[in-house]
Amino acid sequence: MQQRMKELNCVDVTPPDSPVTDDHTKTKRFLAKPDNNTKPLLDFMAFDGSNEFSSPNGSQDRRTYKNKYNDSVDSVSSAVQDSDQDLTIKSKGSVVRWHSFQKTKNRPNALAGQTVGSLTVGQLLVLRKFALLKLTAIMEWYCPTHRTGWNWELPKFMRKTKMPDPKDKTVFGVPLIANVQKYGSALPPFVQSAFRWPEDNALDHVGLFRKPGVKSQIQRLKQLAEADPEDVKFENHQAYDVADIMKQYFRVLPEALLTNELSESFVAIFQHVPVYLQKEAVHYTVLLLPDEHREALFALLDFLFRVSSRSNVNQMSASNLAVCLAPSLFHLGNTGSCPATSHNRSSSLSPRRNHHQSSTASAATIGLPDSKQLGQNKAAHDCLLFLIKHYRQLFAMSDEIMSQCHFSYMDESIPISLVELGAEMGHDWRGYLNVCTSMLLKEAKDKNRGWMAVGSFENVDISYKKVGDGHPLRLWRVCTEVEAPPAEVLARILWERHVWDADLVSARVVAKMDARADLYQYAVAAMAPHPDKDYCVVRSWRTDLNRGGCAVVETSVEHPDAKQPAAGSVRGIVLASRYLIEPCGSGRPRVLHLSRVDTK
Repeated sequence: MQQRMKELNCVDVTPPDSPVTDDHTKTKRFLAKPDNNTKPLLDFMAFDGSNEFSSPNGSQDRRTYKNKYNDSVDSVSSAVQDSDQDLTIKSKGSVVRWHSFQKTKNRPNALAGQTVGSLTVGQLLVLRKFALLKLTAIMEWYCPTHRTGWNWELPKFMRKTKMPDPKDKTVFGVPLIANVQKYGSALPPFVQSAFRWPEDNALDHVGLFRKPGVKSQIQRLKQLAEADPEDVKFENHQAYDVADIMKQYFRVLPEALLTNELSESFVAIFQHVPVYLQKEAVHYTVLLLPDEHREALFALLDFLFRVSSRSNVNQMSASNLAVCLAPSLFHLGNTGSCPATSHNRSSSLSPRRNHHQSSTASAATIGLPDSKQLGQNKAAHDCLLFLIKHYRQLFAMSDEIMSQCHFSYMDESIPISLVELGAEMGHDWRGYLNVCTSMLLKEAKDKNRGWMAVGSFENVDISYKKVGDGHPLRLWRVCTEVEAPPAEVLARILWERHVWDADLVSARVVAKMDARADLYQYAVAAMAPHPDKDYCVVRSWRTDLNRGGCAVVETSVEHPDAKQPAAGSVRGIVLASRYLIEPCGSGRPRVLHLSRVDTK
């Protein structure tokens, strides 16, 4: 047990006091923080020294709850420890680092009020552990006995990656993670356009999302989306058709938007958790959502909030919208060993669609929900209503939460200044980039050693590998051949980003460092309403490699001449971005790109 505790920061996992709790039962249990005896290179979290459970006033207190809460803490601690196994660094000599960060740490309240999308991957990983501990404590404390069979594990931050196979589908029935891999966003362009069009043209339509569209027009829209999801026009369709197609999109997702696993948790919060704790519990559950589901949920809630803000005209309040959309977003039906399907998701919440009751139901009640289903339906409605009304607070970080998290410099990932780059290696920034170029050539020479192949997409080979330098991000590698000489490919990478990056918002050279190095700043758009990403990197390139090859290396730095990100934007972090362009004998150069970028 003590070894498990050493994997965690100090987190108060005591469920909040009930209004009727006696003073003598208010003993708090804390997870102790182990000694700071790890090497600086292996520093993943900030620790101090204490192996005893402490009371709030700092005195040693070995009293613990003799109930189901103890078991929940033990099981969660084990889950957190297991989740860290992928990130454990095995010391085998020197470790090559693919990053360079400031060693000074931010104050926790410096991030208070910012959205989840502005956090680094390290911070989000710590917050997910914290959320799992706190949520499990709350749920084990307040949920009835028959609902405490928790079999949670900490969501894998770096899940095993494999390319989804949506077969012949392009938009409908395609997993959200497949959209991220194909478009770089959780929602396909068709759905993003479907959000924008009603916002510009139809927010005043009475009964939007409640009144049905024309079935033939909805089917026509679906066919257009499957044929070309990036170029669908809505001008010839009614607003009700567009609203219906959006409901259908979320209803047929292979994994419910609120996920098959966490849907039950969202509902249980509004069935059993006291009202004064519901916001806190929902916030923790949102943090546990997979990235792509959380990003898509934020976009949907932002849109629904805008619709409800015109309820005086369209008569669609947040409550009315929750009634219409809850059946498409939750997975409740058969929450056992049965796989998730869009059918049981839509039918489980809609009395009019529920024609498949259990064999014990009498003929008189077939098609009508039982009391358990009615309770779930109401809780799902209340949950979605709460999400719509409070989505901005739920996706923001509070002072209270941030003050309980202890981030290491690796978690915060603050880029080092240009003048300090390479100092740890005894170099200046030129020496650091030269070392990066040498590592790039070595990586290309080693070929497939240590790389896990993901697959091939449009003649581009994709693979990744874990890097044992203390940072959770994987190093990604893509490789393809292009029909252009190496010098032309190099120029396209350096000076013509607008040609190949469709999301580019702006780009400029901040400073020319020498004949083959500069300081470069650029911004790329994110899926609305998420903030745009701004990057400031130092770049160096070479054109004197063997057989006329070229190389580019770049990494994020801080520089006084770089502009601050525009209002509403966040600063992304390029840990490593490296290109190698080599002639391969067929008259077509082979382009290798290594990338390790925290897009936030």
